[in-house]
Amino acid sequence: MAKPVTQFICSSCGAVHKKWSGRCDDCGEWNTIIEEAPLSAGPGKKTLGARKGKGMALTDLRTEEAAPERDTSGLNELDRVLGGGLVAASATLVGGDPGIGKSTLLLQAAGAYAKAGLNVIYVSGEEATAQVRMRAQRLGLADSPVKLASETNLREILTTLDAERPDLCIIDSVQTMWLDTVDSAPGSVSQVRASCHELVSFAKRKGVSIMLVGHVTKDGQIAGPRVVEHMVDTVLYFEGERGHQFRILRSVKNRFGPADEIGVFEMTGAGLAEVPNPSALFLSDRDERAPGSVVFAGIEGTRPVLIEVQALVAPSSLSQPRRAVVGWDSARLSMILAVLEARVGISFQGLDVYLNIAGGMRIKEPAADLAIAAALLSAREDSALPAASVVFGELSLSGALRPVAQAENRLKEAQKLGFSQAIASKGCKITDKAGMDLKLMPDLAAFTGEIFGAG
Repeated sequence: MAKPVTQFICSSCGAVHKKWSGRCDDCGEWNTIIEEAPLSAGPGKKTLGARKGKGMALTDLRTEEAAPERDTSGLNELDRVLGGGLVAASATLVGGDPGIGKSTLLLQAAGAYAKAGLNVIYVSGEEATAQVRMRAQRLGLADSPVKLASETNLREILTTLDAERPDLCIIDSVQTMWLDTVDSAPGSVSQVRASCHELVSFAKRKGVSIMLVGHVTKDGQIAGPRVVEHMVDTVLYFEGERGHQFRILRSVKNRFGPADEIGVFEMTGAGLAEVPNPSALFLSDRDERAPGSVVFAGIEGTRPVLIEVQALVAPSSLSQPRRAVVGWDSARLSMILAVLEARVGISFQGLDVYLNIAGGMRIKEPAADLAIAAALLSAREDSALPAASVVFGELSLSGALRPVAQAENRLKEAQKLGFSQAIASKGCKITDKAGMDLKLMPDLAAFTGEIFGAG
């Protein structure tokens, strides 16, 4: 039998290396590479042999099956992100920065599910039960019938879960779990992978829903091997800036519902409060006649959201002007600046450019290109757009504006919040203008000429 090849894996990012080194080439961390035997290591033959297993039950695509049953928590924003509620025997991974509010959110969810009649167990590997109780008292959840435990030994946790058979178990966090069959420290790649595998397998076999808390690395990815995200059914990221009270719960993977759905919460002294109308909240402090301020009509999952884009352009004393971005891709900003100069003749050379997405939101949608360009031009020309206007459209390298999806939903959300004018890219499929004064622009030159008298 061939000797298994030993792997060297970074415990910070999960990158695989052929040999040990002091520094990981992928993430740049020091002293994080550990030796690990691959999953194929161990006794056994190279092939499965002649012994046959059980046959599989095959069906066709026309077979009808009932939709999975869901349990709602009463937290509408959480239920929305989960696709309508918690599916039985599902595994959910919740990641986020330290201190962002993951434990607070899941403790509130545990209390809500318990009050709804579910048998809920909350297992903390980072805090004592007394600390969890103190947080529950601050959140007004002291009377919730949630069962608490503080444990990191996964064997004892699974034994307890097998005896209790809860409807939902929350593990905070998976990086603290320790499996005695794996010869490595808690938090290592092999421990996280093995612990997650055992928990997900238990959830599927016993019909217990599992929610796992996962720490994230400095680049925003869940720490440990990426295979953990493939094991679970749903991956949620809890986002937000420390200086803002808003928190965004974003679904990046969901086998039982739409991905890229978001739920919006506000951090208060009594915990996380739901925000049923995030558009109104994001625009509540907006200065309607400020140059550089543009309202973007975006889509997050299935929800239309209006977000304020802020830009500031100022003369620079540096040989290489600053380009500072918060909440948007800096490479995409460089592309828009290049298109403005090459296709419209508006240069930002010698100017510092600052771009901010208000409210702590992060936008990844290409439909925000036109709103970004409008904010930059408004700041550069010191000319404000009409206060009651929203902007959306995707920008190509040729300067043309491409149509975007769900244009009608964007217009309806804008009209609902009192906006009367919309500027969009030509080609959008719009049959219902929702009473809006709609201006469709074929390219960026036409937009700058119409709105700012340039081009």
